Amino acid sequence: MGLRQILLGGLWLIALTCHADAPDHDRARDALAAGEILPLGTVLARLERSHPGQILEVELERKGQRWIYEIKQLRPGGGIGTLKIDARDATLIEAKERAPRPADEGRH
Repeated sequence: MGLRQILLGGLWLIALTCHADAPDHDRARDALAAGEILPLGTVLARLERSHPGQILEVELERKGQRWIYEIKQLRPGGGIGTLKIDARDATLIEAKERAPRPADEGRH
């Protein structure tokens, strides 16, 4: 999957996660227009260098005065990573990774 597809998919996912609460969606759009947050594409491009993987879900949340992108991704090797990124400057706040589940032995 190319970076362009990942970026487009990420934009679509963030639109889905923000639309549930219109005032938050409007606040996020205003924050982007005011330069308070980086565009998702910029954040994902920076992320790809240090944390490669397929983007599964993106949420943009306001925590106090700080905007945070929470990104869930399928990591190489099958693990699931969850990253919290400062939306203002793309700084990594927190990274967690869950190891892949072993295949069920009884499955064929």
